[in-house]
Amino acid sequence: DIDHLNLRVQKELVGWLNWLKADIGFDGWRFDFAKGYSADVAKIYIDRSEPSFAVAEIWTSLAYGGDGKPNLNQDQHRQELVNWVDKVGGKGPATTFDFTTKGILNVAVEGELWRLRGTDGKAPGMIGWWPAKAVTFVDNHDTGSTQHMWPFPPDRVMQGYAYILTHPGTPCIFYDHFFDWGLKEEIDRLVSVRTRHGIHSESKLQIIEADADLYLAEIDGKVIVKLGPRYDVRNLIPGGFKVAAHGNDYAVW
Repeated sequence: DIDHLNLRVQKELVGWLNWLKADIGFDGWRFDFAKGYSADVAKIYIDRSEPSFAVAEIWTSLAYGGDGKPNLNQDQHRQELVNWVDKVGGKGPATTFDFTTKGILNVAVEGELWRLRGTDGKAPGMIGWWPAKAVTFVDNHDTGSTQHMWPFPPDRVMQGYAYILTHPGTPCIFYDHFFDWGLKEEIDRLVSVRTRHGIHSESKLQIIEADADLYLAEIDGKVIVKLGPRYDVRNLIPGGFKVAAHGNDYAVW
């Protein structure tokens, strides 16, 4: 174990981070198992190494109901993520992985897309509260891959990417999905839509519909995304929008 409260440990780790930055060329940090030490300690490392980007892994359990599924209200879960960023410094480069969105999205794509509209009408994950500080993802090396600890439904992975690559937050693409699953071209199309229309971490999200079989949202008035098996949604799509990407139970205009 590392004693992060030990001043010598802090000094040596800060020196190592600055060496990685100055000599090797890294410009961002990922804080693994960030709930294992205080946000005050993470703040020391960030403040003294000044990365351009930092993201923390704060993986805690969602609130579940008697049916074994996540409760609709996950405010306590996303508040924990917000609190970490607040303590480290909300005006700095610190962000957190949006595990709240990951957990809700895992279940929503299995015929419960109504979950993607929170009780306040906004996105139910951290992106609904503080999208500029939320790093969204479908899977990572812990949840998916060989560890397979909390995997996204494999036949619906592209629905997950259609969501995070069109929505606010900073989306993160999983290496395995991009290089090993044969999804590179589909993911690339969604990335190009995001880039072309300037969708960013603080883009404005308007949820048009959120039913069991349909989720429809407009982002910045430029992009519309549909998840779910409901096919005919032409009456809900404003004039002038053309399909830019589509796949199994998703489409982007």
